Amino acid sequence: MPELPEVERAVKQIKRIGLNKIIESVETTEDNIVFSDTTHQDFASEITGRNIIGVKRYGKSFYLELDGQGKLPVLHFGMTGMLQVKGEKAMYYKEAPKSATTDWPPRFMKFILHLRDESTRETAEIAFMDARRLGRIRLRDSPATEAPISELGFDPILSMPTLEIFESLMVKRSCPIKALLLDQSFSAGVGNWVADEILYHSRVHPEQRCNTLTTTQVGELHRCTKFVCETAVSVDADDTKFPEDWLFKHRWGKGKKTKAEPLRLPSGQPATIQWVTVGGRTSAYVVELQQLANQAPAPSVKKRSTRLSSPDVHGDSESDLPVLTDSDLEVLPSSSRKRKKIDGTRTSHSKSQRFRKQNTN
Repeated sequence: MPELPEVERAVKQIKRIGLNKIIESVETTEDNIVFSDTTHQDFASEITGRNIIGVKRYGKSFYLELDGQGKLPVLHFGMTGMLQVKGEKAMYYKEAPKSATTDWPPRFMKFILHLRDESTRETAEIAFMDARRLGRIRLRDSPATEAPISELGFDPILSMPTLEIFESLMVKRSCPIKALLLDQSFSAGVGNWVADEILYHSRVHPEQRCNTLTTTQVGELHRCTKFVCETAVSVDADDTKFPEDWLFKHRWGKGKKTKAEPLRLPSGQPATIQWVTVGGRTSAYVVELQQLANQAPAPSVKKRSTRLSSPDVHGDSESDLPVLTDSDLEVLPSSSRKRKKIDGTRTSHSKSQRFRKQNTN
């Protein structure tokens, strides 16, 4: 699913196309799942006729700042959400398939903003699409201080905590470090590939339990969390521009033969990449560099049924398992998805909220 760097790229695209333009009209498709806490008609009515004066991101959520009175649209891509500008191909996660087109209106469209520059009369159109309907479109009076953004943990770009706070949040947990990094109430915006990249550069095994990490490992995790996100954002999430020694360029070939140059160890020898499921996600790691240290077994806990999160269900802050997110749904059986009404919002751990910045600029 789109993670922090890809969402930041989407924010830049809206700024490029829509900043200081008026929303002349909004074309919508009825969808009572994607449109959360509002209807598609009310969404269109609320934002029509207002100028886009800013676009902000926090974690994997982003929102439009509009002039005038009224609520603001808060958007979340889920697993397959994306933007497309009329006349351009959609902004796909990772890479565009060969079947990608500039057809308009695009398939799986949820809304299209019809924009106009009042001074130049220039027009543009930008669409929000979501094939699997796991994204969310909301209206909020104050997006930065209301759910879902208010329930998120720190953002590695906008509000990275000090090493001391980071360590205090991490070492009290007994869950695997990969599961914690995926928990949006801990690190907002970190998804599967970003977490794997952080762990690879930190030389930490994804199954290493948080309360067994050394001071050196915690320091490297703190440094690399910021480094990976900042580096990916600096190249506009274009993976062709990622450094050649990044795991990202090699982690997608599980079970497939590839002609690509293998990932190299510092010694110059080929690295051995293996995969393990942690926190409900498939995790890639380098055997030679990410050794699982000896650790005591996790404390026994009562078995409990797995629940999908919703805005009014709060997870146990002491749980070893993170609350399920949109990105976790790809490992659930289809029957589970049919039985549950899914909302992409993470639940929060109230203790982490005090480390968020009040101003998400």
